[in-house]
Amino acid sequence: MKRILITGANGQLGSSFYNLLHHKYEIINTSRSLNNLRSCIYLDITNPIVCKEVISLIKPDIILNFAALTSVDYCERYPELANEVNVVGLENLLTNFKKTIIHISSDYVFDGNNGPYSENDSTNPINVYGMSKLRSEEILLSNSENSLIIRANVIYDYLNNSSASFLNWVVDSLKNKKEINVVNDQINNPTWASSMTVVIDRAIELELAGLLHWGDRELLDRYEFAKKIAESFKLNKSLIKPISTIDLQQDALRPLKSGLKTDYAQKVLKLEPPTIKDCLNSIIKYT
Repeated sequence: MKRILITGANGQLGSSFYNLLHHKYEIINTSRSLNNLRSCIYLDITNPIVCKEVISLIKPDIILNFAALTSVDYCERYPELANEVNVVGLENLLTNFKKTIIHISSDYVFDGNNGPYSENDSTNPINVYGMSKLRSEEILLSNSENSLIIRANVIYDYLNNSSASFLNWVVDSLKNKKEINVVNDQINNPTWASSMTVVIDRAIELELAGLLHWGDRELLDRYEFAKKIAESFKLNKSLIKPISTIDLQQDALRPLKSGLKTDYAQKVLKLEPPTIKDCLNSIIKYT
């Protein structure tokens, strides 16, 4: 049984991986958050001493690096912190671990002018978050031949106490009869955390290395996604109002026409991306 260390284990992806695969792998959850630690070991990847101690103690076969500073506007306001978490944190893992790291990156390494994108398309990030993720990719590819980068976009799930979940925000707002504004000009293929978990599991089995894109089946804007959520959860979709990205006056620019092509991943993994409807129905069934 492989021993897997997960950084950022309390997030959507870490929770999904543990819940679905704790019977298959020996999973060691780690987190820098001291509240709500679900059987976690403390690990701040920005601290090189703590990284060395934890990796030496656990002796994992694989590290899943889910730890990241993902708030795009926060990264724009605090670029040094974005670099510390998203770049230096990975460097600290690499310094102390010479086996496989599976690192989650983002479609934000692209400018969003001509998506969806394949693994061979040229990168051109337009915000600090995207720049930090691209830099982390470059470092990993240059320093580890047996590691894997998986680019994802709009990962979602329904979790208690999750501030990062678009799904949580939409469902909870509509349940409370709250009107919400959702952008209608940012196009992605939203990806259920469990779908990404299946991809990571298959990649581990096949010992894949390099770069891989994964997103679920439909390419659509965030407003249309929110309406699909409302329909599946039988909530009032008239409370969802379209708004353009520019009207939000956010600190960071957003790629607009983005999303990820999954042809290569489907071929090597022998997997088909699920539909949003099927994913939402599964979430409702097991929530």
